[in-house]
Amino acid sequence: MPTQVPKDFRRVIVAASVGNIIEWYDFYIFGSLAAVLSVKFFEQSNPVAALLSTIALFTAGFLIRPLGAFLFGWMGDRVGRKYTFLITLSGMGLGTGAIGLIPSYQAIGLTAAFLLFGLRMVQGLCLGGEYGGAITYVAEHVPDERRGYYTGWLQTSPTLGIVVSLAVIIATRTYFGNEVFDEWAWRIPFLVSFLLVAIAIYIRLQLRETPIFQEIKAKGQMTRNPWKEAFLSANIQYVGIATIVLIGQGVVWYSGQFWALYFLQQVSKVDSLTSSYIVGAALLIATPSLIFFGWLSDIVGRKPVILGGMLLAAITYYPLYLWLGTVTQPDNINFPAAIFIIFILVCYVGMVYGPVGAFLAEYFPGRIRYTSVSVPYHIGNGWGGGLVPFITSAAFAATGSIGYALIYPIAVPAVCFLLALFLMPETRRISIWEPVEPSTGS
Repeated sequence: MPTQVPKDFRRVIVAASVGNIIEWYDFYIFGSLAAVLSVKFFEQSNPVAALLSTIALFTAGFLIRPLGAFLFGWMGDRVGRKYTFLITLSGMGLGTGAIGLIPSYQAIGLTAAFLLFGLRMVQGLCLGGEYGGAITYVAEHVPDERRGYYTGWLQTSPTLGIVVSLAVIIATRTYFGNEVFDEWAWRIPFLVSFLLVAIAIYIRLQLRETPIFQEIKAKGQMTRNPWKEAFLSANIQYVGIATIVLIGQGVVWYSGQFWALYFLQQVSKVDSLTSSYIVGAALLIATPSLIFFGWLSDIVGRKPVILGGMLLAAITYYPLYLWLGTVTQPDNINFPAAIFIIFILVCYVGMVYGPVGAFLAEYFPGRIRYTSVSVPYHIGNGWGGGLVPFITSAAFAATGSIGYALIYPIAVPAVCFLLALFLMPETRRISIWEPVEPSTGS
């Protein structure tokens, strides 16, 4: 007898999404304030080197994420989905809030940069455990035939996390003014994290463990060693294929959303408040595309939607970013055109990211799902996607060429598209609600 879809699964989606939005807010507030942090925590004799040092720290948070996926994935498959992502949420909130309390470089010298690095590592580790837990938790509550649609709602949470981070920054800058903000009020967006995480923990404490994990536990079918089953068995080939898909997805995600913000600030030299308005507006308008493409994947399949997004990104990034440069000259900004271009870029994100949570949940068996979902996701997004801000910014700083800066964002999705075209299976018709089996299958 298959496990039953619980009646309160919509409440589960909302609770998981709220926590996810706050986690991503925490993670991205760092990147959104990179220019300010570079002034506060690094020696200023070379401002470009200080900014690149901050972006490198931002990137380091991504690079450590797979380690968090290993650690918390093991915990999620051994202890349970609910308690593991409560731990990751708490760690993220404390790590982010504490950044708002660090004395500056002027006060304590190089120690400030080391403290910032340590807290960034805490952020990366905790985020490494969050997504696999959230997507597994939601996927193990919703009906098979609408999994793309419902997990698509969860997939909006990173984008909304960026929007919340931009909104808090805009509100703080507007209220205090740029001078006060740059002096000390930049700390407020970090300190807000303490309040947001307290709210999210309260919401998540109301949730129960997933019915699929409860069934696995009741039948004594829990894995003894998630790492061994996930990576030292036939399952490793599925992890490898999923990683290829997720690297392509990750690069599109960060190129379409995060580098758009960096592009406006570094290439077009638009001030941070105006660029935040442009990107924030585009993100809000385009966020429903994640739900739409998740829904579409329930009808036509996960593979054509995800690969279609990679192909479109690889073909059109260069002309789109050239166009964005022409409509965002500092003294002559065409706001509707700029927002529309970034809207298109975020729709590509919707294509690759909206259905990917459903694909991952369907691709791996329940007993090692948390580990198997988390590791490819964070290699793809943490390593593949996380390198986008650093590589594109460094390439542009070295050459002054948009073409050179876009080589990585174009080449990676193109290569992943070609590989996934032959390797990626279609998972839309796989049911995760059938009786739990100990064996792995694609």
